Amino acid sequence: MNEQGRHIDTWNNCLRIIEQIIDPQKFDTWFRPIKPVSLVDDVLTIEVPSDFFREYLEGAFLDIIKKTLQRVIGSGAKLVYTFRPVRREEAMRLPASQGVPPTNRTVAITSYHPSENPSPFVFPGIQKVQINPRLNPVYCFENLVEGECNKMGVTAGESISLSPGKTPFNPLFLFGGSGLGKTHIAQAIGLAIKEKYPDLVVLYVTGNEFKTQYMDAVTVRNKLTDFLAYYMKIDVLIVDDIQDLVGQGTHTAFFNIFNHLHQNGKQLILTSDRAPVDLQNFEDRLLSRFKWGLSVELRRPDYQTRLAMLKARCFREGVPVSDKVLEFLATRIKSNFRELEGALISLIAHATLTHQEDSIELAERITGHIIEDEQNDLSIDRIQSAVCDYFNLTRETLVSPSRKRQIVQARQIAMYLCRNLISNCSLSAIGAEIGGKDHATVLHACTTVSDLMSTDRVFKQYVCDIERMLVPADR
Repeated sequence: MNEQGRHIDTWNNCLRIIEQIIDPQKFDTWFRPIKPVSLVDDVLTIEVPSDFFREYLEGAFLDIIKKTLQRVIGSGAKLVYTFRPVRREEAMRLPASQGVPPTNRTVAITSYHPSENPSPFVFPGIQKVQINPRLNPVYCFENLVEGECNKMGVTAGESISLSPGKTPFNPLFLFGGSGLGKTHIAQAIGLAIKEKYPDLVVLYVTGNEFKTQYMDAVTVRNKLTDFLAYYMKIDVLIVDDIQDLVGQGTHTAFFNIFNHLHQNGKQLILTSDRAPVDLQNFEDRLLSRFKWGLSVELRRPDYQTRLAMLKARCFREGVPVSDKVLEFLATRIKSNFRELEGALISLIAHATLTHQEDSIELAERITGHIIEDEQNDLSIDRIQSAVCDYFNLTRETLVSPSRKRQIVQARQIAMYLCRNLISNCSLSAIGAEIGGKDHATVLHACTTVSDLMSTDRVFKQYVCDIERMLVPADR
């Protein structure tokens, strides 16, 4: 096939298939005006007359177009639209939609009438239930930017989506601070599973929602049985923010559901703002089960990942933003994806509504409060620097395996301050940054410092001095 005309031949092949499927009048109206622009790798770009035209195609023919492209190009086929809102303006490019939210098959759930008393002699009714997966198509793997900060989670998620319940990653426990992509990865796994295995029943629920459902069930006679029966029909259960799953009764219910699903080869995916070892007020038997599979910590994105995310979001929004402005945002906002996206959307909104061109000055003005907050944020790196300055040590000495008393105490103080001053910072993250220690060592260091502060006045003064350096009184 001629490489120059490859996109034309490919689109013509697609048209021949689509023409056999849809009404001739609709075909002439909605497919004849489309022009193929390019085919790079498996990405086909087509030009449509307007954004309204694109929206109608997405709503009426997306499934047909998607299946046809996969048939002609291959399973990795992707579609991009381009159109000119005004003739003199530069063409806008938009990716094809990820499709409508997936649905589950109807499942039969054993149900008791509230007036009945379940016993071996009572024959329950059978209820047909349609379980809403509650998955957002936007949170797919295609829209996920991969970097060193989340590579392990993405790789494990893709492996799970190929064989849910049959990998060693069951449960998959994703943990990390707010805005690092835990929900996105968890939902992407669910969406990928639904695409490959449409008959599997997938459910996404937050820990707080599960707790509320349980409390509602126990207040209605015999509804707890229905509640448990409902969850035991799930093939892939995704529980977001598992740290909100508090209460002895809730823990017992989840323990029974977890056991049933795991023993029957069903997949569990859990997310939390902290590592399993750092979860407070959880039963030991639950914590031990959270550690059965794979625990993955999501870290702050590096510069290249932040920049790639900004460029991907601009493409999704169909709004061009200069590379200099994107590089400025990626350099200044380092905390998480959510704040980075928020700054970008705010910039786009201000530029659009006030008819200004995007610029570094505009970006600096709009995101000034975010940047100021970030500069005030404490980090493990900043705390290590403060401890080294106070004790006149080098960073290499602080994290070395040295067992000298002064160095050990300085290292322990650094761990203690990280644990107490940085929110949503896991013991394992602290240990990894300060000498490559495990969470048990960090926990021991925190306990040691706390004990010494209550018995040694001079030692307590050390800790208080460093804390004042990091957190001024007028903060």
